[in-house]
Amino acid sequence: MFKQIKLVMVSFFLLSVSTAYAVITPNPTAPTIAAKSYILQDFASGRVLAELNSEQRLPPASITKLMTAYVVSHELANGNINLADEVLISEKAWRMVGSRSFIEVNTKVPVEVLLRGMIIQSGNDAAVALAEHIAGSEETFAQMMNQYAQQLGMFNTNYQNATGLPSTDHYTTAKDIAILSTAIIRDFPEEYKWYAEKEFTYNNITQHNRNKLLWRDTTVDGLKTGHTEEAGYCLAASAQRSGMRLVSVVLGTRSENARAQETQKLFNYGFRFFESHELYKAQDKVADVKVWKGAINLVNLGLEQSLAVTVPRGRYKELVATTNIQQPVIAPIAVGSALGQVEIRLGDEIIATQALIALNEVEQGSWWRRLMDSIMMLIWG
Repeated sequence: MFKQIKLVMVSFFLLSVSTAYAVITPNPTAPTIAAKSYILQDFASGRVLAELNSEQRLPPASITKLMTAYVVSHELANGNINLADEVLISEKAWRMVGSRSFIEVNTKVPVEVLLRGMIIQSGNDAAVALAEHIAGSEETFAQMMNQYAQQLGMFNTNYQNATGLPSTDHYTTAKDIAILSTAIIRDFPEEYKWYAEKEFTYNNITQHNRNKLLWRDTTVDGLKTGHTEEAGYCLAASAQRSGMRLVSVVLGTRSENARAQETQKLFNYGFRFFESHELYKAQDKVADVKVWKGAINLVNLGLEQSLAVTVPRGRYKELVATTNIQQPVIAPIAVGSALGQVEIRLGDEIIATQALIALNEVEQGSWWRRLMDSIMMLIWG
């Protein structure tokens, strides 16, 4: 049996209100985007606001380096490497074609310099040097990249190198790149700051970030460009305005300007017609419920992860939150036990759900409490 409770969350302005006198203009459809594939989604809620062929497998070119950087950041976080570590540059790394950081063979370069060179300058030589430093070879490093892709849920992605240079069976999708971009911003905020840097100098050579939106739109702060003959011009980008962050990926546009222009169109559409709100923070109390046969009478319920929603602009006050709690709730109860779910509706549409978990432990009550509660449960059914 489930007990359903409507919540009035005044602290979050989450109110059930009549809209009889409200005139809501339907949101227009997304603009036409000149790309083979694209996706626009909200960072906090994950809601997709616009997409086309977002699960089509395509070559990602240098956007591949987002995963290379993600693996490096994990190695740093786990203490396996340090930013100050000196990396010996191999001949293979030095000879890499395409975009380069101009590192010299048999020299030693700090991990931080290589990482920033790869992110800002898109250095293929820096990417290979980092891969060899971490895994011994680029081939082994590509296996690590694929393992992380699977962990993130990037199920239409396969990497064969750390650079994105053309290779048979090296592919990903706009949707998977958006998943990865979100993970980079969420998991490694310190390293993410480098994606907003407009230029980087190494070996007396200054190169500019190829993401033109960093100059055109001050709200854009990342992520990565890519280009090969096969892939076309690609861009994974993120922007934040008034506390709302969006992630965009466009693949297979016709030029550097086109990938920037099409991305700008997506951002303008998303920020103009949608708004995002965090309704509940992780581990905050959402409700409480009676506990039978316990040492205490109530257990506090909350969410394991923060819950955010993205809705058409102007419709936030129409949201209704309902909790569905499994009854009866009987001790003992461990912290983290799932006891129901919270459901967020906008009109007739369920736009978000998440499990309600116990925030505090409830031990079994005395034998007398258990006996009396058993009797009361029989009487009340």
